[in-house]
Amino acid sequence: MQHDKMRMLFLILKSIDNSEVPVGSGYVRNILQMQGINISEATVGRILRQLDIKGYTEKIGFKGRKLTPAGKKKLRELERENTINHYGKELLNVIKVTGKQELLDLLIARKAIESQLAKLAAMYITDEEISEMQNIVKRQQMHVKEGISIADDDVEFHKIISKAARNRVLDAAMDLIRQHGQLSPMLEFIRKEVKSTVLLDHKKIFEAIASRNPELAEKAMIDHIEKLERDVKRYWEIVNGVDDSSSDND
Repeated sequence: MQHDKMRMLFLILKSIDNSEVPVGSGYVRNILQMQGINISEATVGRILRQLDIKGYTEKIGFKGRKLTPAGKKKLRELERENTINHYGKELLNVIKVTGKQELLDLLIARKAIESQLAKLAAMYITDEEISEMQNIVKRQQMHVKEGISIADDDVEFHKIISKAARNRVLDAAMDLIRQHGQLSPMLEFIRKEVKSTVLLDHKKIFEAIASRNPELAEKAMIDHIEKLERDVKRYWEIVNGVDDSSSDND
């Protein structure tokens, strides 16, 4: 029921926003009908008056209504939620196809390669690259607060480490793993489902590399990947509704 109400609100705000001129209840009703929602013009009128009270819309004389800045902000929020819900469904399918063991195998490979990349990065990173890493961590922190996906930030963070390591063979090996383009979004989706986060992990890795401590950087990366492995295992326990940790030999 709540989902239906949010969908209707989204469609109403979107229909008003799409029009170059103020619109009335008849126009909005026609848009809703085209989306399979059949309600009377009088009902639409009552909904629009409620939107006026909430400050999402305003009447322009007898011409109709237009969105207020608050209405435009609400529309952007609803658009973001729609995108997340749609993308979440797609990711669920990708995760099912990929499977638990393949994800764990990818993470085991990443742990072997990226722990060495982090170690080398701590030895060879430049001041400019340290500043770049710091900006990525700050941007990721901001995106977490705003509820925005950090999958792209995650990719950038690990790429700058590969670059700073100055080892083309290990970097090429990571490129092979990165060809699984949905890996970061999948892991982000899993982390949300198990209520986990990587922000603190990234901070620890950054601090170790920025302090040019190879051993600490290697350990921080290993801890990070092993946490992701635990998240993947925990996710499958939740999906299956059983604790299958005893059957894992990884």
